[in-house]
Amino acid sequence: MVEIATEPSALPEVKDMPVKMIPQVLRAGLRDFLRAPAFGLFFSAVYVLGGLVLWWVFTSRGQEIWLMPFILGFPLVAPFAAVGLYEVSRRLEAGEPLLWPAVLGVVFAQKDRQLPSMAVVVLLLFMFWIFIAHMTFAMFMGFQAMTNVTSDPWGVLLTGNGPAMLAFGTLVGGAFAAVLFAFTVVGLPLLLEREVDFITAIITSVQAVVANPWAMTVWAAVIAGCLFLGMLPFFLGLLVVLPVLGHASWHMYRGLTS
Repeated sequence: MVEIATEPSALPEVKDMPVKMIPQVLRAGLRDFLRAPAFGLFFSAVYVLGGLVLWWVFTSRGQEIWLMPFILGFPLVAPFAAVGLYEVSRRLEAGEPLLWPAVLGVVFAQKDRQLPSMAVVVLLLFMFWIFIAHMTFAMFMGFQAMTNVTSDPWGVLLTGNGPAMLAFGTLVGGAFAAVLFAFTVVGLPLLLEREVDFITAIITSVQAVVANPWAMTVWAAVIAGCLFLGMLPFFLGLLVVLPVLGHASWHMYRGLTS
């Protein structure tokens, strides 16, 4: 039976995190994945299947170019793949048994807590990013180029204003991802571990990022790079990348707070 705290929890204190700790955090994430691979593969498979469905939908319509906004926006929603992995790492850390009903019970119990509110924030920003991506295409390429997307998508991207559009879109997408990263790097595991409201979790998370700008910049770059590499080929690399990063994110949270 899953017990969820109902009384407000004390807030953790934000600590300094040196950059040299990042390899240690990644090793801890890999260790947790190897100790409980079935959980990692289960939670990551949801996102891999989602990516394959998107790929099939767009390619079957000859609109592969519209995969780009979703690929660039993936780091916005990827942290939610880690919620179950946080619980696995927490149990490994505490020496608690890894039982499927218990782990899944904790994940499902989040619907009655603050995680759905955080999910709404992420979803709104993700949808806004998709809107901005479409507007960026229209501004740089014009409506005439849209008629060529189906017949020659890569020709549209790599000629004329295509490279400038890709550069601008990447910068804007990076800005969105940076905001969500600041909100969730501590906010999500904090919501899982303690009984706090989502606004407090976001504020605490931003404070941790502000207190460790260099380490958090490197960590965000590591996450983004691993996620993009994990999407090759056909998102299958995410079966390993997501679990390792998810478990590592829990250990990063532990390193940033006390």
